[in-house]
Amino acid sequence: MKNKAPSNGRQEYNTSYTVGQDNIRFLGMDILNPVFSTSAIIILAFIIATIMFPTDAKEVLLGARTWAINNFDWFFIISGNIFVLFCLALILSPMGKIRLGGSEAKSEHSTITWFSMLFAAGMGIGLMFWSVAEPVAYYTGWYGTPLNVTANTPEAVKMAMGATMFHWGLHPWAIYAVVALSLAFFAYNKGLPLTIRSAFYPLFGEKVWGVIGHCIDTLAVIATIFGLATSLGFGAQQAASGLNFLFNIPNTLTTQIVVICGVTAVAIFSVARGLEGGVKLLSNVNMVIAAVFAAFVLIVGNTGAIFGTMGTTFLGYVENIIPLGNWIGREDQTFYHGWTIFYWAWWISWSPFVGMFIARVSRGRTVREFLTAVLLVPTAVSLVWMSIFGGSALDQITNGTGSLAGGLTDASLAMFQMLESLPLTSLASFIGIVLVLVFFVTSSDSGSLVIDGITAGGKTDAPMIQRVFWAVLEGVIAIALLVGGGSEALSAIQAAAVTIGLPFTLLMLIMCVALFKGLRGDMHLYK
Repeated sequence: MKNKAPSNGRQEYNTSYTVGQDNIRFLGMDILNPVFSTSAIIILAFIIATIMFPTDAKEVLLGARTWAINNFDWFFIISGNIFVLFCLALILSPMGKIRLGGSEAKSEHSTITWFSMLFAAGMGIGLMFWSVAEPVAYYTGWYGTPLNVTANTPEAVKMAMGATMFHWGLHPWAIYAVVALSLAFFAYNKGLPLTIRSAFYPLFGEKVWGVIGHCIDTLAVIATIFGLATSLGFGAQQAASGLNFLFNIPNTLTTQIVVICGVTAVAIFSVARGLEGGVKLLSNVNMVIAAVFAAFVLIVGNTGAIFGTMGTTFLGYVENIIPLGNWIGREDQTFYHGWTIFYWAWWISWSPFVGMFIARVSRGRTVREFLTAVLLVPTAVSLVWMSIFGGSALDQITNGTGSLAGGLTDASLAMFQMLESLPLTSLASFIGIVLVLVFFVTSSDSGSLVIDGITAGGKTDAPMIQRVFWAVLEGVIAIALLVGGGSEALSAIQAAAVTIGLPFTLLMLIMCVALFKGLRGDMHLYK
């Protein structure tokens, strides 16, 4: 590729590499062999070992996760703070006017559709699972309390909501934004393939097309497939718990497998239709159902208390964002390591998947518009969502209403236990189960598109069979783990994904340097 004239506000790198030049044809697929084969071998070896020795695998991998979290807690928390400050600085800097794809580039999706896709892929399913369970856990001291606040006190309400927002607000979305903006900028403004390795071109040059790049992309594929498979497995357990709670359907392995098969079937249909006909449509449906669900709880619940909780949540977040982001002299070690550092490692392990998907749907946005939408808008939406569901749960506990008043017993049931004390419980619970399942479908199909792109060397028009292959594989891995080792096997693979977050944190810091260098180099095109 030769550098193009800057008339359209973009200037491509002078690299001889072309997308797909090292790909091979295999069983009807168009794949980048070193990444595809290496990833497949590592994933297969991990899954077989985990299924054969689930207890031993869990012990070893949980040990690795504990070692990473306990010894590098400072590294995770400092890096998370850097990512937030870096994104805010770009929003305020002159670099914010740079447009992804050049000054003449047009947005491919409406703002609502764009936001729906990035939100559904980013953490929609997590908000369903933890919006009730997490505030309740912090308020009651189920597994440590943030900053050692006394559990079951008025002060614990503000701290519980503030700490929940800390884990679902600016920091995780900044993690996603760094990866997403890096990939989008180097793909759309510099003409590089839409794959993880491209973000390191300013530092490593042509070496990114060799072993260094293969290692980076392989790490991203493994983290993504492990994260998606374990989430699908745990999600099946949550959905089965909901079905048992609502319809008395036995929460058995068979039920969980049926749930996974159903989710996988819809995900296959979605990825087969592609981004426009599948993922985009489901994401829009997802957000409509979520909005109706939240509005229902707001209206039939204690509306006044919920609105009050929104203010409490905002104040709790603002007042405690610095203390919760501090790594020196922390006395709340159980909470600090068991919740915050685990979350940071988990978000970072998901960042290749979520970041690449967001990049894929963000051509035509300015850097400032992109970061505002990816960082600030989801934080505001999460604050409202957490206040509605978490606020309703804490209101029930403080008033001694419903089964949650007795404390948190099963995190997967917390949402349904909260809904049990509201009118039209069966209808609300049914909508909740549907929303959980659709969120899992959107995570699965968007994840399949991402893995397909990485293993195809950055091609976005690879054969459909490849997208279907990855969607099927996610379901097969989740079922194999449940059958072979149950929750122990799922926990083991999840621990592996979290551990991968450690080296990827370093890669993300390097990514920030490369992105700043690239953006600064393009500033002369926008004067």
